[in-house]
Amino acid sequence: MKNFEVNFDGLVGPTHNYAGLSFGNVASFSNASANSHPKQAALQGLAKMKALSDMGMKQGVLAPQERPDIYTLRRLGFSGSDAEVLEKAAQKAPEVHLACCSASSMWTANAATVSPSADTADGRVHFTPANLTNKFHRSLEPEVTGRILQGTFHDSKYFVHHKHLPDNEHFGDEGAANHTRLCKDYGQEGVELFVFGRYAFDASKPAPTKYPARQTYEACQAIARLHGLSDDNVVYIQQNPNVIDQGVFHNDVISVGNQNVLFYHEQAFADTVSALDEIQQKFGDSPLHFIKVSTDAVSVQEAVKTYLFNTQIITLPNGEMAIIAPTECQESTAVSSYLNELVEMGTPIKQVHYFDVKQSMKNGGGPACLRLRVALTEQELQAVNPNTLMNDALYSKLTHWVNKHYRDELSLDDLRDPALLAESRSSLDELTQILKLGSVYPFQRV
Repeated sequence: MKNFEVNFDGLVGPTHNYAGLSFGNVASFSNASANSHPKQAALQGLAKMKALSDMGMKQGVLAPQERPDIYTLRRLGFSGSDAEVLEKAAQKAPEVHLACCSASSMWTANAATVSPSADTADGRVHFTPANLTNKFHRSLEPEVTGRILQGTFHDSKYFVHHKHLPDNEHFGDEGAANHTRLCKDYGQEGVELFVFGRYAFDASKPAPTKYPARQTYEACQAIARLHGLSDDNVVYIQQNPNVIDQGVFHNDVISVGNQNVLFYHEQAFADTVSALDEIQQKFGDSPLHFIKVSTDAVSVQEAVKTYLFNTQIITLPNGEMAIIAPTECQESTAVSSYLNELVEMGTPIKQVHYFDVKQSMKNGGGPACLRLRVALTEQELQAVNPNTLMNDALYSKLTHWVNKHYRDELSLDDLRDPALLAESRSSLDELTQILKLGSVYPFQRV
């Protein structure tokens, strides 16, 4: 039986904007208030999905959230018609208004943590949406994310959906952005790596001081319990507090893994030696490639700027691995030189492919932020909602959909326009019909 790792990329939503909402994310802050280009952003994302599909990869699509989030604004005391709610919020609480307009769900590496059936006690694929409590704008996502995931992976014979962890920073969970799985084959039992920034119940332990640690040790433990994972197949690793304070807000900004490869910066982890020893011991005797990038080769600042580690490592149908990198990596002398050397080092990584995802990069998310990895057997893949899997027909439909509904340019002031809310709802209503997700959005369930 064949086994696959399917990348489910988030569609960029119609309100894609640069509000600089993510403290600790250098790119997000540095581009705050610039005009955005939602149509270009969505088309760039679709082009990457289609290109990976054309490479022979299994590629899926996850729908965006409904924004502006009128329901949260009403919950926070703004009343009247939808247009009045938007205007009052924009005037009286502009920060809250901008947060409720964020298109951050495009970064589906934060959508959930996924454990494949080979790792779980009941032999089913488990999903836990991330609660994203550290950022208000992202904390609005989990309920709808859960419904979108259920509409995509709906067969309870193969898939289990958990409610997100309690909405409290003690259990702050950022999803797959802090989770990596190493394995010999996607369908075989693997080792799941949970990377955390701090211990919620022990303030004496090391933690960053400048920027927040968004993932807690306790959240990682809870997800491992929910998913029925064995202690023999889980490794908990603390992220280096100092590297978080340099703008590495998630582990996937400083390390990435695929099958028997872990690609990481030497400053990524608090105790690298013990972490790698435990991984090797639990992985077994099969070959395991730890690819360390030294600070001398690529500084942390350059890694963050180019998102060298927020790349995707994929296994092509011919068995070779390739890195899917943003063009920013190609434009950096240090990073491009390193990648040119990497493909000649004798590791499984033999190719590098560069993609233009600048609209996402300017807001703080690279290729790896845009995708949620789901390892599936052939039977499980057949049980996935087929309307969410990329092919020529779906690419054509979604490209037409974006061109029909999305604006070319958005300023922050445009987010108070009630016409944008109507456009967004109209587009999402049509999208749920294209993807056959059912009524996942609040406006569809009133």
